[in-house]
Amino acid sequence: MSERKAILQVKGLQTSFFTDDGVIPAVDNIDFSVHEGEVLGIVGESGCGKSVTSLSIMGLVPSPPGKITGGKILFGDKELTKLSDKEMRNVRGNDVAMIFQEPMTSLNPLFTIGNQLMEAILIHKKGWSKKQASARAVEMLTLVGLPRADELMKEYPHQLSGGMRQRVMIAMALVCDPKVLIADEPTTALDVTIQAQILALMKDLNERLNTAVLLITHDLGVVAETCERVVVMYAGQIVEEGPVQTIFKDPQHPYTKGLLQSVPDMRYKKQRLYSIPGNVPKPGSVNTGCRFAARCEFAFDKCLTQNPDLYQTATVHKTRCFLYEDQEVSTHDRTLVES
Repeated sequence: MSERKAILQVKGLQTSFFTDDGVIPAVDNIDFSVHEGEVLGIVGESGCGKSVTSLSIMGLVPSPPGKITGGKILFGDKELTKLSDKEMRNVRGNDVAMIFQEPMTSLNPLFTIGNQLMEAILIHKKGWSKKQASARAVEMLTLVGLPRADELMKEYPHQLSGGMRQRVMIAMALVCDPKVLIADEPTTALDVTIQAQILALMKDLNERLNTAVLLITHDLGVVAETCERVVVMYAGQIVEEGPVQTIFKDPQHPYTKGLLQSVPDMRYKKQRLYSIPGNVPKPGSVNTGCRFAARCEFAFDKCLTQNPDLYQTATVHKTRCFLYEDQEVSTHDRTLVES
């Protein structure tokens, strides 16, 4: 069975923060790939390492105190963690771009929308004139569904609504035709109607431009509507990975099951909303055993002393749980299915 080429590969990534209280492993030995034209979702509670993963890929982890301490990030044949700051600036925004969570803190209030869009173009498109850059900026504002694009070029961020600013951020991220777009909670600050519009826009641009999208969110509804595959993170680790339909139909990890049970079902308005017992552990506080064991209703003795591997329970489904240890697909069987 032929597959799309992996355009971005994260292998054994470890990102830690060095503080007065010790070393905090925010991202701990994670592996995943993003394929050409794919929408991959990363989902999990706040503090699970989603945003630190995206910042690691972009080379934007604040240092100090943060540092990538292990693993590789491969974009094509480039190893991003080995690039110099200058080389990384050529990749960032040009080959791999990012939509940040809050557009008002990402857009400079002192410069017009046009200036900020043109800046990215003139940095990466050597030899382009300001006239060409301006025309490209207007084209991108129109592409993301903003009316009167020529007038918007002269306006400042505070003159735009939240939904318009988010569309500007998407235009800015796509203005240099990146191969990978990272969207970190792109709809968090927006109302439900605008959220739907932004998600539809991103999906449409993904299909039209064949841009791979790495969508980071805590909203399972967004994942179900937008993504093809999903990676579930908990306490800095990947606990489950697979196609969206498979994960939603047959969730295996107890944490994934808990997340899905926590989604309100409007058919049962009087039913008490399920919540996962306990609290997310402080990063670095769980040194032995499964990191979800303290909150897991299925935990047994082994879970408290050993951290399970990420078992491949089907060709396209992986789960970090001892309950599925005996169901792991052998390398031989996996090769037969994939071929």
